[in-house]
Amino acid sequence: MDRRQLLVGGAAAGVTATGACASLIGAGGSGQEVWRFGELERLGAPLTIEGAPRRVEGPASPPGGALQFDGVDDALFIGRHPLAGAATFAFEAVFRPDGGAFEQRWLHLQSDEAVIPGQTPVGTRFLFEIRVYDQEWALDTFVKGPTYNQTLLFPDRRHPVGRWFHVAQTYDGTTYRAFVDGELQGEAALAFTPQGPGRASVGTRINRVNYFNGAIAEARFTRRFLRPDQFTGVHPG
Repeated sequence: MDRRQLLVGGAAAGVTATGACASLIGAGGSGQEVWRFGELERLGAPLTIEGAPRRVEGPASPPGGALQFDGVDDALFIGRHPLAGAATFAFEAVFRPDGGAFEQRWLHLQSDEAVIPGQTPVGTRFLFEIRVYDQEWALDTFVKGPTYNQTLLFPDRRHPVGRWFHVAQTYDGTTYRAFVDGELQGEAALAFTPQGPGRASVGTRINRVNYFNGAIAEARFTRRFLRPDQFTGVHPG
């Protein structure tokens, strides 16, 4: 039995799939979309599971458990870009980094772009990443498009591995910001323009490099700006 079959066979633990596809998208209120990774059977878009991510206990909030990734080859590939068309946004996640490799790219939204002969595609995307420093980590957020290319990484803003955290990246029409547990990590002015439809990867960058070692409970996508006091699950416990 291969690793994907082992995962599909774990439906009793809260993960289901049919072949390489399962339901993934859950709709929240107020223009939000919520992905709860411990409850993949309740969600709805094309989903490919690679490796053997497994359901584990999550933080007290949000409910529904989490999905553990091994940092080697565990990943989800999702046929949807939930922030496509948004001019302002709040992109949140609840996760637990467990150390490991220095560079880990664990939540990637990618726009599909037409291939024009003689031109290099822009690579329009959002990314949540971390940089690991022994038993600590720093958040790295990244957004790129035709009019912008911005990283928010502040290595002096470090946090312990092995604990649950809420992270967010936001844009209010002028400024791009990154947060950990509601605390600002850094910001930059940004000439953002909405991204087009596309796809996503979880647990790795979309080209299958820089795999994530840890667990992810939830991602939340709001197609408007939110202040930190409006985030969901800022103190996951």
